[in-house]
Amino acid sequence: MDLTSFSQSYLSLLAPAVAIGLAIITRKTIISLVAGILVGSLLLTDFQLTHTAQYLFKSFISVFWSDGGVNTGSVFILLFLICLGIMTSYISVAGGTRAFGEWARKRVKTARGSQLLTVALGIIIFIDDYFNSLAVGNISRPLTDRNRVSRAKLAYLIDSTAAPVCVISPISSWGAYIIALIGSILASHQVTGISPFSAFVEIIPMNLYAVIALAMVFAAAAMDLNIGPMKTHAMRAAQGELYDPRRGEPMGSRDLKDAYMGTVSDLVVPILVLVIATVSALVGTGAQALTEAGLPFSVLGAFENTNVANSLMIGGVIGMACGFLMLMRHKGVSDKVVDATRTGAQSMMGAIYILVLAWVLVDVISNLETGKFLASLVSQSIDAHWLPALMFVIAGIMAFATGTSWGTFGVMLPIAGDMAAATDIAQIMPMMGSVLAGAVFGDHCSPISDTTILSSTGASCHHIDHVVTQLPYCLAVATISFVGYLVMGGTGSVAMALLASAVLFALTLMLFKKISFSGQATSEVVS
Repeated sequence: MDLTSFSQSYLSLLAPAVAIGLAIITRKTIISLVAGILVGSLLLTDFQLTHTAQYLFKSFISVFWSDGGVNTGSVFILLFLICLGIMTSYISVAGGTRAFGEWARKRVKTARGSQLLTVALGIIIFIDDYFNSLAVGNISRPLTDRNRVSRAKLAYLIDSTAAPVCVISPISSWGAYIIALIGSILASHQVTGISPFSAFVEIIPMNLYAVIALAMVFAAAAMDLNIGPMKTHAMRAAQGELYDPRRGEPMGSRDLKDAYMGTVSDLVVPILVLVIATVSALVGTGAQALTEAGLPFSVLGAFENTNVANSLMIGGVIGMACGFLMLMRHKGVSDKVVDATRTGAQSMMGAIYILVLAWVLVDVISNLETGKFLASLVSQSIDAHWLPALMFVIAGIMAFATGTSWGTFGVMLPIAGDMAAATDIAQIMPMMGSVLAGAVFGDHCSPISDTTILSSTGASCHHIDHVVTQLPYCLAVATISFVGYLVMGGTGSVAMALLASAVLFALTLMLFKKISFSGQATSEVVS
């Protein structure tokens, strides 16, 4: 079936615009995603209903089956979600969640303390954003719930310590992918004075959004800053309403009673095993790929060639098995296992439905060539000094519209390299840094982003509540970053850009503090 090309048409923006607009207006994610998919499919098939139905069928099937076999890239991630839900259920039934809450309650007694612990865990668990979002949420949620931190705030803390950490960490799935892209770009433009790894490290301080986002999330936790819609959630949480009950149970929620009087080890051991197993699998699958290619082993090389989906699946199965064994230590538990397994799997179904629909929409958007159209809007007639700021904006719009930062990296990084080579090759590093920053910004704000969806799942927060409450923080960080890129382009100095950003950040914090603590008290509660 021939699909209509929209690479040079504003119609390519219609499908993501419908999905994103409806999601924000109606706050009904599934309906909004379905609407975006239908609009995009009708455009691609020239409104021929038979072809539209065929295209939709193929798109949904391709999530699970492609190229004559199982699509492990998506199926294994969905199975990882189920494994993590079941493992979390086992931990809860065994009493690990309750025991950890009691242990932490004696040591972390404030909302600020529980938020800072969440941020610290988010920074420590930097291997992969999917794993980060779910693992940190499951560890931190019992403690933040006890200290009456809203689920929306927890989702923000998770989301802002997942992608921003991964995108500046060379030993992460993100870092390996980006280093590989940078290597090909440098080679294509005969830039031989620096290795891809060294270029990645040099770009880190130029990734202003990631750096400032981490500073903002730390300040938001340490000062308990709640602005915009987040303030309403904080005030409700202070009264014991952690999420909006009118929307029903949020994604990833559990309803397991009669937990055993377990120990902290019932929680810590499965989580630790999950981390070790996942990291080992990431290195192992990467090492296997290096061996098959006849290349020598190195840790960086392993991460660059790792199979993230397979590794998450392996880690998830081992973590779930460990949770099961920890649960079976308790006497009389056999009649609880079936209920715990079913409840754990069901707790992830909402996230799975949304994730599958988001993947289908991303495929539709890819066929519409939304990314190419947005990239074509970049004019090469603009002075090279302003290109970092422009690339930040374009990458942000693309990631927001497509819901994928990795896809934006793949499209925009080569464009950044080509534009720098055509104007001023000295701008290649700042321009690539601004693309990375813009992609993370757009991905953060997008309700159709898989990482945003998984952050909602990890926090057990209603998805659109997370999107709406996180937006003011993201926009503030993006504004600071944009000014920083203007300074970077105008002065050619990364230090000046960081200094200007730091000054604006300090002023923003003063404003946020005034807004957050005006009127009714926020969620700082000692349990």
